[in-house]
Amino acid sequence: MPRTDREPHFFGTDVYRRTYIRDEQAYLSLFAEAKDEKRVGEKSTRYLYSKLAAAEIKEYQPSASIIIMLRNPVDHLYSMHKQHIYRGRENLVDFEAALEAEEDRRRGLRLPDSISLREAWMLNYREIPRYTHQVQRYLDVFGWRNVHIIIFDDFIRDLSGVYRDTLRFLRVHPDFQAEFRKIRPSMRVRSRTVQNLLMDPPQFVRSIMKVLMPFKLRDRMLKGLIHLNTNYAPRPPMKPELRRQLQEEFLPEVEQLSRLLGRDLTRWCKS
Repeated sequence: MPRTDREPHFFGTDVYRRTYIRDEQAYLSLFAEAKDEKRVGEKSTRYLYSKLAAAEIKEYQPSASIIIMLRNPVDHLYSMHKQHIYRGRENLVDFEAALEAEEDRRRGLRLPDSISLREAWMLNYREIPRYTHQVQRYLDVFGWRNVHIIIFDDFIRDLSGVYRDTLRFLRVHPDFQAEFRKIRPSMRVRSRTVQNLLMDPPQFVRSIMKVLMPFKLRDRMLKGLIHLNTNYAPRPPMKPELRRQLQEEFLPEVEQLSRLLGRDLTRWCKS
């Protein structure tokens, strides 16, 4: 019963997840409270990975502005594995073991109970941060003027500056002040069984809860239960030899991305 209002994934119909919103009226209802705002938007992370999302967004809203944030692909892989464990999508706690299982999972083998064959793409760790052709797809569809690319390193180093640049890209008032909250990233579940039930409850439970509780109350209760089942503890760093291996593997991809963006990002594969 996870919330989908912030990452609805209405577009990108080639990327399936049972929780994604694919009903147009349900999608439009997410923006029902918008009045005379100059800009409204949403942030679905899989739009970048999808081969169809760019064209589908263009067809639905030709004047859309696209914001893409790119992170060191090796760090992205490790963080993605952690998130999948936390959300009950991954049963291989060891990161290296999860990487070694990729080929089997592409063939529908060794999948967690919570992941269907149509959702196995989520565990293709090495494929998701292959950014160059993904970014190029949006540039081809929308053009450089309508695509704003943020490098995660800059976001961490100069949040205010990146924020102001993004406001300028969106052509809204650059002096608008937002509240920045620090999010605790190192989350680990106390019980994976409980987390699986909270994140993906049986359909009959969903139906009963919809009848008995309004959305806001369900959402508040779910957040509270997830919080109680969460332990905030730092995750150990990736094994140095595995990091070096992945850096070597991703170096050609990062070099290609550097040429596309006109910016040397190869430090990602050298640090």
